Amino acid sequence: MIYADYNGSSPLLPAVREYLKKRLDSDLFANPNAIHSLSQKIAKGIEKCRGIVAETLGCYPDQVFFNSGASEGISHIFHSILEQAGPLKDIVITSPIEHSVIPSALSFYEKRRGFKLLKLDIDEGGSVKPESLQQLLDEHKGKVALVTVMAVNNETGVYQPYRELARMCRSNGVEFFCDTTQLIGKGEFNFEQSGLDYAVCSGHKLGALSGSGFVMVREPAKLLPLVFGSTQERGIRGGTQHYLGIETLAVALNDFHENKHKIPLLAAAKEKFEAAILGSFPECVVIGSGAKRLSGTTLIGYPGIHGQAIQIELESQDIFVTTSSACLDNQPETSKVLQAMGINDRLGRGVVRISLSYAQGEKEYSVLQNALHAAYHKLGKIQSF
Repeated sequence: MIYADYNGSSPLLPAVREYLKKRLDSDLFANPNAIHSLSQKIAKGIEKCRGIVAETLGCYPDQVFFNSGASEGISHIFHSILEQAGPLKDIVITSPIEHSVIPSALSFYEKRRGFKLLKLDIDEGGSVKPESLQQLLDEHKGKVALVTVMAVNNETGVYQPYRELARMCRSNGVEFFCDTTQLIGKGEFNFEQSGLDYAVCSGHKLGALSGSGFVMVREPAKLLPLVFGSTQERGIRGGTQHYLGIETLAVALNDFHENKHKIPLLAAAKEKFEAAILGSFPECVVIGSGAKRLSGTTLIGYPGIHGQAIQIELESQDIFVTTSSACLDNQPETSKVLQAMGINDRLGRGVVRISLSYAQGEKEYSVLQNALHAAYHKLGKIQSF
């Protein structure tokens, strides 16, 4: 079997599996907020994990708040910023290529609180144009409550100019949130050096337990509680902590740190794979091929062949890919991300996303190449649209 949907969700890392086997055999299970010794051991373990997150991602421990993942984190950040925005700050700037949770959340604030949403321009390669942000900041000076742009697109794998955008926001006194869900655990990231005000992480994207995650906040005092409780997470996120998930986050981040030297090898294998497919099928298109992309992400389309047909062919050989982001995989239409890039339906409905981990490489891409070659050869004779 080849699992090639790491952008959707990563299987548990081998290091995490081994950790959990030993951890589950221990007797250390308790509410970390009680005062007896078992609870205090778990509480100390959580703080140790917080320190590991801070050390590996370039922030301070008190800037890290554990939660259930990026969707909660995004909701928490938007709640904190937009609930405290003054009446004159009624504009939010975003991009048309964000993960669906962003437009869903912003639509709520647009309808319920009257915020105005402005969209940035993107180029043909799928990257935000920084000059479009500067233009909007100049046009609406003093009125912008928030700018939100992702670090890496979950469909195309294209890096966004988030550091440059962060500098623009900082110089204009505007809060900047960056959805780093697809970057952390897949590529280099340093919170302090990034200049971001807010970032998020989902454990299941990097091989930790699902239902675990965290937010990073430059100025923690700006966060308002979203989930109410007691003193958990310094009173900012109530509810008994998912301490096993938190522990696996630390293990997964350590594993990435120790294995990040494999990233260039994965990138080289991906480029070889893409070149081979395009050499055999020149009508195919690799979306975002001219831009910097995640090392293991390929979004490729054969015009006229449904992506779901390719997906079925590959799955018959125990190879698992998606046609766009995992949450939209069952919709046989061109995604909003590709529409924003100006990609027509003939190509957009024919894409499949292949996303691998730093633990994979030449072997997996060789199998993928042969399988995709056979699928294109078979289905190319009976194009469906």
